[in-house]
Amino acid sequence: MIDEIMVDTKIRMKKSIAAVKVELAKIRTGRATPALLDHIVVSYYGNDVPLNQAATISVSDARTLSVQAWEKSMVPTIEKAILESQLGLNPVTAGEVVHIPIPSLTEERRREMTKLVRIEGENGKVAIRNIRRDAISQSHDLAKNKDISQDDEKKGVEQIQSLTDQYTAEIDGLVKEKEVDIMEV
Repeated sequence: MIDEIMVDTKIRMKKSIAAVKVELAKIRTGRATPALLDHIVVSYYGNDVPLNQAATISVSDARTLSVQAWEKSMVPTIEKAILESQLGLNPVTAGEVVHIPIPSLTEERRREMTKLVRIEGENGKVAIRNIRRDAISQSHDLAKNKDISQDDEKKGVEQIQSLTDQYTAEIDGLVKEKEVDIMEV
């Protein structure tokens, strides 16, 4: 029974790590990356779809993204969506391709970005701690109902804490890596 709780806990914690990675990818580093545009939604035949489902996003060079619309009529819609995204990007249209120059970050903006990275990391750690709380609660309930022994419960709680420490350290590593990436000029 403890093994089932451990498997579930591990799966949920891995999903939390994946969510943190996705959120960190959205934070701008001054380098062009297609993940920067992942959350932008455009109207495509009356439906709101992610930009990457209406166009091909590629990296032209270290500081420029290119968005190739699948249909020429989508170019103005894509350009408008990028302008309204609050990313501070100014797209330049050249025929059927939208070029997006990525401006270099100022020192002040870099510091703001590192604060955002820390907040995302802390959100991830809170999610992991909540998963730990749920798993420990489940093991306490099993011990209370005499489904497992007190020793098994104690061993399970120690394993859950070990998992928590492991995934929390992984989040700390991701945050440090992203901060270094942002502060790199």
